[in-house]
Amino acid sequence: MILQILTLLGALGMFLFGMNMMSAGLQKAAGDRLRNFLSSMTSSPFKGVLTGLGITTVIQSSSATTVMVVSFVNAGLLTLIQAISVIMGANIGTTVTAWLVSWLGFKADISILAVPLMALGFVFSISKKDQRRNISELIVGFSLLFLGLSLMKESVPDLQKTPEVLSFIQGWQGYGFGSVIVFLIFGTLLTLVLQSSSATMALTLIMLNMGWIRFDMACAMVLGENIGTTITANIAAAVANTSAKRAALAHTVFNLFGVIWALIAFPLFLKLTGFITSTIFAVPNPASQGFVVEAITAADGTMVQSPSQTAALFGLSMLHTLFNTINTCILIWFIPAIEKLVCKIIKSNENQEKEPHRLMYINAGPIGTPELATEQAFKEIIHFATISHNGLQYAKQAMADSHPDEFEQIRTKLVKYEEIADRIELEIANFLNSVSAGDISEETSVKIKAMYKIIGELESLGDSGETISRIIARKNGHKRTFDPQTINNLEKMAATVENAYMQMIENLNAAHKGTLTGISNAYQAETQINTLRNYLRDTEIEGIENGSKNYQSSIYYMDLVSELEKMGDFIINISQDLEKAFVKK
Repeated sequence: MILQILTLLGALGMFLFGMNMMSAGLQKAAGDRLRNFLSSMTSSPFKGVLTGLGITTVIQSSSATTVMVVSFVNAGLLTLIQAISVIMGANIGTTVTAWLVSWLGFKADISILAVPLMALGFVFSISKKDQRRNISELIVGFSLLFLGLSLMKESVPDLQKTPEVLSFIQGWQGYGFGSVIVFLIFGTLLTLVLQSSSATMALTLIMLNMGWIRFDMACAMVLGENIGTTITANIAAAVANTSAKRAALAHTVFNLFGVIWALIAFPLFLKLTGFITSTIFAVPNPASQGFVVEAITAADGTMVQSPSQTAALFGLSMLHTLFNTINTCILIWFIPAIEKLVCKIIKSNENQEKEPHRLMYINAGPIGTPELATEQAFKEIIHFATISHNGLQYAKQAMADSHPDEFEQIRTKLVKYEEIADRIELEIANFLNSVSAGDISEETSVKIKAMYKIIGELESLGDSGETISRIIARKNGHKRTFDPQTINNLEKMAATVENAYMQMIENLNAAHKGTLTGISNAYQAETQINTLRNYLRDTEIEGIENGSKNYQSSIYYMDLVSELEKMGDFIINISQDLEKAFVKK
């Protein structure tokens, strides 16, 4: 008996491992196309639902899709409303797994092909091409999944010989509606333990197929599995930002609401499921009174799938699909309300810095008119410049020779802004790539080339802020401090750079409006930066020569002045790019 239980656990582990491997292989084989698809096809709730459904159907893991969505929200690539619609679609997509298991795992028993498929997977795995090796992972994972399912069916206890093994489960079925609640909780806890609703669904199908539990109790377990599966997203969001936590909570709210209405209408819901199943598949109604799952033994002693077993398996899969589809059809109209609810439950920490998002003006979705899409890109670039300017404010604070603990907080923010700049540059560049692929005019082509250069310069400004933090960290590490006059000089230099920043943003806005006629303001600001840089550097060198300045402290000081001047170079480059592309000749 102990060996049989261990074999059952091992078979379950094989099923889970195969599921994870198959999902990973599919995601690798699809590459960035899945992530790009997720980030682009969410311009409306309906498209978001289709996106979640499509991706989950492909990768066969709603948990993977939901975790991906949470990470996208954490990065600012998806809004909370977009994420909620994708999660709804993912819940529908995950029901495909139940149909695969019901059809291939029980009715067709594809496990007989598992070992030959592994041989094919091995052949692909020795290929030098990454794509083929990814496909091999998919094939082997698929094989292990159904081999594990087959072993689970074979290693379960025989209730006719040892009815006491699971008598406690069967005893739970005699309490009316209380039994529904008990099996709902059982399904929830089992999913929490296994961290896979697909694995719990497979176990439920086996228990139903073997006649251990009634159809209505299996349906209650499925409802519980929909609650338990939300834990994966909440774990992923535990270390994420507020928006990601809200996205994970929205998943929980969605499933909890569905379970509540399904419990209220449980008898009617079962009748609807049974009617649809029996009508479509021409099998006995699994929700009818007196329905009993019976197994049929062939003359040679092998088990044959009976009509009642087929009806029960298809009925349970149908209930899973109907539950998530109906729930989505109801709640898709209340996505803004769900957003307000989760925002009310998970409040933003007012002491934390407002998290800048990646994109504000570039709408998700396919590009309609490339000529008009450049308008969105340019507005996003202006937004990028504003974020970059915020980074300069932290650089100014860092140079104020503040307390080491305060400096570490500021340094963390500068590093964060540098990472944000990298991500925004990549997203705008990807969008511009899509625009360039369309049919555009020569004038628009010139503007797009200028935009590529501008986002590169803005990203470099983010690098400079992080460089300033590293210079100050080295200074602090050598226990060096700046005297009041040095700090005052740095503040003057930073103020001059900030003036250049403002002139650059002014030019960006003018170019966007089509009113830019020249960049003389930018050239004047650049001249002021260079003049002040030369004066500060010459004055500091004189101080070193007459012994009034500490050489090591002066080196750090001049490095900071030099980095600030370099920021001025990036700023003037942006205005020059604007002049070449947006000033009408």
